[in-house]
Order: sequence, then structure tokens, then C-alpha cells
Amino acid sequence: MTLRPFLGAALAAFSFAALAAPASAEPVSRPRAVVELFTSQGCSSCPPADALLTSLAEQHDVVALAYHVDYWDYAGWKDTFGNGDYSDRQRDYAKGWGSSRIYTPQMVVNGAKGVVGSRRGEVHGALQGASLPLTVDIAQHGDMLKIDISPDLDFENAVVWLVTYLDRVDVSIDKGENAGKSMVYTQVVTGRQALGMWEGASGADLKLPMGEALAAGSSGIAVVVQQEHDGLPGPILGAATFER
Repeated sequence: MTLRPFLGAALAAFSFAALAAPASAEPVSRPRAVVELFTSQGCSSCPPADALLTSLAEQHDVVALAYHVDYWDYAGWKDTFGNGDYSDRQRDYAKGWGSSRIYTPQMVVNGAKGVVGSRRGEVHGALQGASLPLTVDIAQHGDMLKIDISPDLDFENAVVWLVTYLDRVDVSIDKGENAGKSMVYTQVVTGRQALGMWEGASGADLKLPMGEALAAGSSGIAVVVQQEHDGLPGPILGAATFER
């Protein structure tokens, strides 16, 4: 694995060797799908999709992540978690699929298929038979997190992403299409950064200081291994989550 210094000097703890210390937390079960919801507090069609994502997050075999976009902010309410980078991520998915159209709510399953996030049947249809071929494990070792990514010669190199999120946020919306509503949002992404490249032939072991990985008040992290094609997001190969 080729490591880039996105988390600063603290990532000097990276190692290809297995750690000798015993794990103090149970390994995260292997998921079959990563579901990314592109949503907005200013979108009247989004609450059903937000609720559906909450139910998906309760399944132990699904990694659910809510990316709040910023292109609805013009409608009178600035999304408290809206981020132009997340809007760009959605645009990159569309571009990779040969489209210029983006919309909310949209759910993307395993980086490969986008569906209307409020249509429960479409979402469950996209999840049917979904699988992630690569094993990613996270365990706690004292004040460190140990991430293991298995080797797999069947796949090209991929980017390892660290995604932080809040498992629950309550928001009272005063303006826009959802004015007057008190909303509960779950799995809200608060940050996303690349850790490095996964090289299939060798796999990788990685240690992260928990205080740095869970900075800015986040309650959980997801490690997502995703291929890229011409700089655009491709299929997700594996993922795991950890919550404190």
C-alpha cells in the first residue's frame, strides 16, 4: 500500500506487519454494500429517503452514509451539513456513468448504480445480490485503530478513503421547502479524505490514532476501498465501520 500523508505525521504508525497487541474491540462484520445517499435539508422529497437510510444503517451488512449537498441552499435554507465537495462527488458519479444529471434524493449502491433514494422498491432491488469482494477489518488497540485490508489479485489498485460521520443529528428547519419541520438525520458525513492506495498483491495493515481519526466530534468512521477510472469514482471493493 502506498501511503500519502493526508493525516500528517501521526500516520507514521503505518505498517505492513501485523500488530502484536490484542484487539480490545470486536471486529466489524463484513458488509455486502455501501449505500451513499445524496440528500439535502432543503429538499422536500428527501425526508423519506433520509428515513430509509436510517433503516438501512440498522442492518449489520450495510454501510450507510449520507452526503448532504449544497445546491439546494438557494431555496432559502442553508443545509447545516451541506458541502460542495459532496455535490462534486455526486457529479463525478454522474459523469462516470455518462450523464450530466444529478438530483436529490439519490442513493448510490457500491459505487456502481444510482437509484431514487425515496423509492424503497428500487433501493432494495439495487441491494439484492449486492456484495463487496474485498475484506476490510477495523479493530481498536488501546488508543489506536488497526485497519486490515486483504490482498486480492483479481482487482486493480484502489484508493483507501477515511470517511467520518455522525450517527444522529436533530435539526429544526426554519426556511425552505421543509420549513417548520424537526428532522432526524443519521450517518451524516462530516469529512472525507484519502489515506493512500491499496495494491491488491500485498494487502495492507494500517494504524490510525483514534483521536485524530474521530476528530471534529464525529461518532464513527468508515474505511472505503474504491477504484477510480480517469479520476472518477468507480466500483467500491470493500468497506468497514467503527463507532465509539
